[in-house]
Amino acid sequence: MPIEDFITWIYCWVDDTLPRIIGNNPLRKRGFLPALCDAEMITMEIVGEFLSRDADKHIWSYFSMHWKHLFPAIGSYSQFAKQAMNLWAIKQKLLDTMTQKSQQDKLHIVDGFPISVSHFKRARGCKRFKGDANYGYCASKDETYFGFKGHIIVNYDGVLSGLVITPANTSERESLCVNLPMSNYDLR
Repeated sequence: MPIEDFITWIYCWVDDTLPRIIGNNPLRKRGFLPALCDAEMITMEIVGEFLSRDADKHIWSYFSMHWKHLFPAIGSYSQFAKQAMNLWAIKQKLLDTMTQKSQQDKLHIVDGFPISVSHFKRARGCKRFKGDANYGYCASKDETYFGFKGHIIVNYDGVLSGLVITPANTSERESLCVNLPMSNYDLR
C-alpha cells in the first residue's frame, strides 16, 4: 500500500472513530480552535509512530516537508506540540478502542522486562517502593535484581494489547490474568 493511501486510510478511521469516543462532549470549552483538526493531528501522530518517528519534532518536520498538501494547516511546531499534548486522553481512548477489537483474538504474545529500582547490593536497605517491589531474576541478563517486571502483551497482528507492571517475582502467566479476560485462554 502506498504511504499516501495509508495516511488516507488512517485519517478516515480516526475521523469515523472520534465522534463515537467523544460523544456530545466538546473537547474545548474556551479559546480559539486550532487550525489543524484533531483527526488530522492524531493521524499524523499515528503515521509518524508507524514510520519510527518517535518525537513530536520529527513527526512535525516530516509532515511539513513531505505532506503539506494533505495537511495545509499544519502551522508551527509549538502549535503542533501543544495540540498533540492536549489530545493525550483522546489518543488513549483510541488505543483502548483498537485494543478491544484485538482482545477478540485468541493468540497473544507476552514478554517481560526487568525494571530495577535499586542496585542489588543496596536492595536490602532500599526504602523506595517498600512492600511493592521484590526480588526477581532476568534470564536474558543472567542477573538477580530488585524492583518490578514489565509485561508487554501484543496480539497476533502486532497491536499492543496491554502493559502490566508487577513485582519482579511475578510470572508472565499471572500478569496475563490481570490484563486479559481469561475465560477464553488456556494457560498450561
